[in-house]
Amino acid sequence: MVNQNNSSQESEKSPSDDDKNLINIAQYVKDVQQSHKRSIPPLDQWHPKHCGKMDLIIKANGEWWHEGQLMKRQSMLDLFSSVLWQEAGKFYLKTPVEQIEIKVEDAPLLVNRVEQVQIDGQAYLQLTTTNQDVVLVDDAHPIFMQEYAGERRPYVHVRFGLNALIQRQVFYHLVELGQLDETPDGKVVLTLKSGDLLLHLDS
Repeated sequence: MVNQNNSSQESEKSPSDDDKNLINIAQYVKDVQQSHKRSIPPLDQWHPKHCGKMDLIIKANGEWWHEGQLMKRQSMLDLFSSVLWQEAGKFYLKTPVEQIEIKVEDAPLLVNRVEQVQIDGQAYLQLTTTNQDVVLVDDAHPIFMQEYAGERRPYVHVRFGLNALIQRQVFYHLVELGQLDETPDGKVVLTLKSGDLLLHLDS
């Protein structure tokens, strides 16, 4: 009887399939990045099998929740964000051997810093996400406005079909760096310049 009870308790404490998947993904990314600074793997070159869904959700405010628990370790979030993948409107964590679907309420990434950088004598806008993605605003990585939950919000395209929501305080800084104009029909338009790219954002 004692052995049976112990066996039952050990079974109850064993990691869930989701936990095992997260551990496997984290270990893979750590192995890849152990001798490098943060880098994004070549996800577009991988064609793994789909391995179902995971109880992991990225909230509209940027929080990651796994099995009802808030994930707080930034180092782990940085690891998992590097293998985020978007395909046919669905989001996944992707490695060479498995692709697991997760849920994303809005955008999977969040911009928390903006600065102007000089490249070949031209000023560019450079955005940084909470996961240390650095994005130079250009034709391939434009800033755009999109509606979410009845509100117009600013985003930037980052990589592999993934967008990042630009936090409110960062957008205020962009307003300071740009120019506000009012159209004849009363709309306020923010004009931003990054290199040769001109962006016109309306609210």
